[in-house]
Amino acid sequence: MKLSLSLLLCLCLSSVCVMSQSNKWNTNKVIAHRGAWKKNNLPENSIASLKEAFRLKCYGSEFDVHMTADGMLVVNHDDDFQGIVIAKSTFKQLQEKKMSNGEEIPTLEQYLKEGKKQKGTRLILEIKEDKNQQHLMDLTNAVVAMVKKMKMEEWMEYISFNYGVLQRILELDPKAKVAYLKGEVSPEQLKADRFAGADYHFSVFKKDESWFSKAKELGLTLNAWTVNQEADMKWLLDRNVDFITTNEPELLFEVVKGK
Repeated sequence: MKLSLSLLLCLCLSSVCVMSQSNKWNTNKVIAHRGAWKKNNLPENSIASLKEAFRLKCYGSEFDVHMTADGMLVVNHDDDFQGIVIAKSTFKQLQEKKMSNGEEIPTLEQYLKEGKKQKGTRLILEIKEDKNQQHLMDLTNAVVAMVKKMKMEEWMEYISFNYGVLQRILELDPKAKVAYLKGEVSPEQLKADRFAGADYHFSVFKKDESWFSKAKELGLTLNAWTVNQEADMKWLLDRNVDFITTNEPELLFEVVKGK
């Protein structure tokens, strides 16, 4: 059976349309803290919680990266994984422990591979603090190298409590989006240092509401963490905050919908 030229053209245009729709980044304000884990009792920072953030269509899914003694980049919030200190252990030692759902501690590479399967939710990568500055810079260099190797720059945004880490990321990738977490640096200084925005505890913005107007004027984004109460969500949304990081992404979606 032969297809007419016009029918073939329609089919091709339909395919392109479907592809373009699937490649659109989510534009909501919801960032799932350590993935979307709480409602379904999933392990934090697991592949399962990452997938759930994708399913919910969150703007972003936040996660934390450490480096083992043998140079493996792994995803975990605390310095230790079930009692094993990450920086002082090998990846093989970490694999001896399992998460509550049976997963092993994810590597950064596994996390990025999972993230690359979709193009809706951004990956908000936090580089964890370390008293050993050389180890911290080695971690930072290795993270950016991994992202570049996997061609994942478009998916990534970086956050850290360490200002120098974010400056180093911009040296390695001048186009990277970085946001500072600690809360004491002015919007003017963040802008001067080419940061994309401030990612501060919501109490910082409550103490000084001028942050909202200053950030808008300077072209900085504002993200507030970690916001789990409906009243705090509404307060931030009323002031048109750009993003909210939360352990309760489902609740935040409902609050946004009610606005």
